[in-house]
Amino acid sequence: MDKEKNMLERIIALGTMMTDIKDTDVLMESILTEARKLSNCDAGSIYKCKNNELLFSYTQNDTQQKALPPGKKLLYSTFRMPLNESSIAGYAAYHNTILNIPDVYEMDSSQPFTFNPAYDHKTGYRTVSMLTIPMPTASGKVIGVLQLINAFDAEGNIISFHDEDVSFIRYFANTAAIALERADMTRAIILRMIGMAEMRDPKETGAHVNRVGAYAAEIYEAWALKYGIPEAELQRNKDLLRISAMLHDVGKVGIADAILKKPGKLTDEEYDVMKTHPIIGARLFNDATSELDIMSREIALSHHERWDGRGYPGFIDLANGAPLPDKTLLNGKAMGKAMEESPLWARIVAIADVYDALSCRRSYKEPWTQENVYEELIRSSGSQFDPELIEVFLTIREEVQSIREKYPDTED
Repeated sequence: MDKEKNMLERIIALGTMMTDIKDTDVLMESILTEARKLSNCDAGSIYKCKNNELLFSYTQNDTQQKALPPGKKLLYSTFRMPLNESSIAGYAAYHNTILNIPDVYEMDSSQPFTFNPAYDHKTGYRTVSMLTIPMPTASGKVIGVLQLINAFDAEGNIISFHDEDVSFIRYFANTAAIALERADMTRAIILRMIGMAEMRDPKETGAHVNRVGAYAAEIYEAWALKYGIPEAELQRNKDLLRISAMLHDVGKVGIADAILKKPGKLTDEEYDVMKTHPIIGARLFNDATSELDIMSREIALSHHERWDGRGYPGFIDLANGAPLPDKTLLNGKAMGKAMEESPLWARIVAIADVYDALSCRRSYKEPWTQENVYEELIRSSGSQFDPELIEVFLTIREEVQSIREKYPDTED
């Protein structure tokens, strides 16, 4: 009875924690982490259900993670597969039913689903026990699937998942599904805002802002781990940054089409108008009521500042856009924010945004090679970009590549 009470109290506390997470990606990683803790298992994956497909989103594996150098993350390839009865995850989602399999290599051959051993063969890992749990929302719609692998006993031996624990994991999955549905709605609203910007500026696509948000979150996490930022603070800031970074250029909705869509080079006067978009974007968050609003305002306003102080819009009065009296240059323009005068979040997004712009095809240019992109970032370290953050960015190249594959420009 005490164990049941403790489990329920823990799940309720986790439910409260999950409702505070705003971003879908951060939430899915958190759901998988907490489900594995509840079930005391070695590995697991989480899938999203979308358009009659299962989207493989995140995986964790403690055994393989321990073999990596400190600070490195286990990477994976994002892929889709049909939501049908042929796979274990597909069957669980299709029928909204739990599958608790003691040994995936000893399954009843009469079942319509099979276990794909390709990952085990490739890595040398041995999957044994597997618990697959659908994640239905309050309306009964299955929004995702949790797949937990290799439960441990107190001595660290692989065992089957206990039947008495399954009901608790199912309750957790139901709670997580509600939080995930809410996070999906938040991202959908943001992408609609980006969609309005995209009608004005074709560069501001959903794929672009998703990449910038994901790059920014990874840069921050690597920086935070370097400085020993407490886990709770790290995850909270990563969640807020993942979303607010997506809104970095939202102020472009206030720039005239004649300038925003001009195919050729802007005149000096036109460029001055273009440089007002950070102010317009920041003003959208004037009535800040949350940490997310505050971070979004800081990023929108300052992501075009430079480490050497030659960026824009500089030290201005947000109400009227005029330079602050004690921060006005001789030419009447605002003094730029130099070094750490610009917020950490904005300095991170500056790198993420330029990296993505250089890496992608635009109507006026072909994508740069990755070698040339990184050479440019290194060249601009200490002038345009925070040199310490560039060093951090260079340590996460594999994570960056994984994000590029996850959010291609062809994504619908």
